[in-house]
Amino acid sequence: MFFKSSFNYINEFFFIFKNQIRKIYLNSSIYNKKISKIDENVLIYQPSLKILSSLIKYEKQKKKIEDFNVQSIWENKNLNYRNFRKLHSFYWLFSIDLKSSNKVTQSIIENWIAKNQNYETKSWETDILSKRVIAWISNSKITHDGSDNKYKNIFNEMVSKQVNHLMNEIDRSSNLNDKMVGCTAITISGIAYKNTRFLEYGLDLLKKIINNSFDSNYYPKSRNIRQMIFYLKYFILIRELLKDSLNDIPEYLDEIIFYLGKSYDSLWGSLKQSLLFNGNNNSNNEDFDKYLTHFRYKFKSNNFDISGYTILKNKNSIIAMDTGRNPIKNYSENYQSGPLSFEFFYKNNKLITNSGYFQEHNHQLNRISKSTAAHSTLILDNSSACNFKKNSSGSNIVIKGFKTFGNEVIYDKNYWNIKCSHDGYLSRYGVIHQRNLEFYTDKSILFGKDKLIKKKNFKVSNFEIRFHLLPNIKVTKLQDNKTILIELENSGWRFFSNDGLIGVETGLYFGNKNKYTENQNIFISGITQKEEQLIEWQFSKI
Repeated sequence: MFFKSSFNYINEFFFIFKNQIRKIYLNSSIYNKKISKIDENVLIYQPSLKILSSLIKYEKQKKKIEDFNVQSIWENKNLNYRNFRKLHSFYWLFSIDLKSSNKVTQSIIENWIAKNQNYETKSWETDILSKRVIAWISNSKITHDGSDNKYKNIFNEMVSKQVNHLMNEIDRSSNLNDKMVGCTAITISGIAYKNTRFLEYGLDLLKKIINNSFDSNYYPKSRNIRQMIFYLKYFILIRELLKDSLNDIPEYLDEIIFYLGKSYDSLWGSLKQSLLFNGNNNSNNEDFDKYLTHFRYKFKSNNFDISGYTILKNKNSIIAMDTGRNPIKNYSENYQSGPLSFEFFYKNNKLITNSGYFQEHNHQLNRISKSTAAHSTLILDNSSACNFKKNSSGSNIVIKGFKTFGNEVIYDKNYWNIKCSHDGYLSRYGVIHQRNLEFYTDKSILFGKDKLIKKKNFKVSNFEIRFHLLPNIKVTKLQDNKTILIELENSGWRFFSNDGLIGVETGLYFGNKNKYTENQNIFISGITQKEEQLIEWQFSKI
């Protein structure tokens, strides 16, 4: 134990020492000279802002650049980190009226360059820098056009310098989303300046991202729905930029868009509902749907199993169940431990939900929202089905996970059935959890059977089966202590179970990004028994 601790201490020391040396190098004149080697750069291609509209939320009321405090915009030293990112990424340029003064806009950029022309840890962060390059080039009608040669040279050289830095550092970034944004910045620079070195590097990086971050079914290894949509937006953006600038479109880019498009249709396009599994929040993708229609993308999928999400639906009802295993640790920073959890919709209203996800990694609510108890599934001893540990960046990643198996689906007109098992509690409690959901579509009755299969190392524990509800749903527990009435906007439902203690408890709902509110959840609780247990329950429309 002593030698192991000493070894870890030495490793940590060298890691810190190496990082300090690297910081000194990045701030040195040697590094500055290295990234200042500029190819002959002339801005040739100006992308249409419509192509960028999948990423940018445009404001209906455009602002005039003259409304900004031009003289002091870079003098504010009291900005919090969030506002600093917004300001230095220059994404606010997308909200500027193109009839604004080019001269004023360019003076703001010129002032920024004067203060930030050399590498600086905060303002040259991968995500901030990448967005800045994208914003400068995409808004070139006000950031570049109509200027004199002196300004153009400064502008073009600064773009190249930042891209050189990106190409030098982006492989060191552990953040997958930052790599994708950086890849886009490098690629758009290569297209705009007809710079073969930038373009080839950007497309090679794109291929690496696809090879490293996607599984054999072309779905992100994180199993994160939000990240799937994020990638699809950026892949289509790059494809449209290549197409619009008359560059060749790689086959691998068309291929990944085709398969991701199918996943998008299954998990949003044909549902128009947000599923709160594994790091997802409530979102509205209708603007992106319009974007896809405008650029003539049409995705259609008949699959009911997408990367471990089993989804059955008709015109009235949707059942979605997480039948997949946890992602490996390097892709698990936004994963939530909710094996066999499910969500149920009736006529566009969600009856059963998961609690959602609190995205801020350093907040204690992030850990709470990752727990199995935050999902509509079974929990033993109030512990999660997999174990998390903070990594060096502060994210909670999976260090011990589980497997799912025995997935069976029946999908007939009047009868649906999903059955699956997981072993997340096997090593600690000697229990395998098997869940069976049966839905009679003509009668609107959902039957659930949660089976606890005991193994040799069985250990007695408390169990709970939770069914989380949206904050606006009203519930009434009846005196028989077996029945609970649920009131939706468009229907009434009855929950019933003859097994265990039935109750209603107040919880937390994280469905909206980095916000929380109280909600109600129905629970069945009890003690595990040595013999095989079957806990049955049902939701029936009144």
